[in-house]
Amino acid sequence: MAEQQLRQQLVAVARRMNASGINQGTSGNLSLRMEGGMLITPSSLPYEQMQPEDLVALDLAGQPLEPAAAGRRPSSEWRLHADILASRPEITAVLHCHSIHATALACHGRAIPPFHYMTAVAGGDDIRCAPYATFGTPELSQRAVQALEGRLACLLAQHGQVALGRSLDQALRIAIEVDTLAQMYLQALQLGEPPLLSAAQMAAVHQQFSSLLYGAAAD
Repeated sequence: MAEQQLRQQLVAVARRMNASGINQGTSGNLSLRMEGGMLITPSSLPYEQMQPEDLVALDLAGQPLEPAAAGRRPSSEWRLHADILASRPEITAVLHCHSIHATALACHGRAIPPFHYMTAVAGGDDIRCAPYATFGTPELSQRAVQALEGRLACLLAQHGQVALGRSLDQALRIAIEVDTLAQMYLQALQLGEPPLLSAAQMAAVHQQFSSLLYGAAAD
């Protein structure tokens, strides 16, 4: 796909992210793999004002691939995106947001356990929570990469969530589902810790997802 098309796609999905309610203002950020590195949303620019030329092209070491539009700097979380893309060659898109329910759980350092079969959408039996680290730091990236091992999503303690995909659409769908699961889990906790599905039950769910090309198995 031509770079201009990639830029248009990323702007469209960034706007859909806010319209979906999982992100507010300019707090989230998205990236998309491109030849030689990635495109990432710029810092401090509302998505409704953002144009394709405002996106910043970087290599995975954070160096510019081409001149950025005047005054445009990459998201302060560029390192998180770059390190994830470097560690996960099968991944094309990274979405980070501060969705309300997932962030509420993350503020307690809580993972989302297999209380509901849809936790399988993130590729495993649970959705882990990475330990806290300051935003934009190598420590945050390292902890997120570890929490994402074998997964397509994780929570970030006292911060938010990250979702991955082989496309921007998949990353957005997973991020929305993660926040929905977090909301359901918070509601279920009002009656106490909910019963969890067993490893065997979750294995059957993964098999169903795979055979139906559903959830994490779908592009």
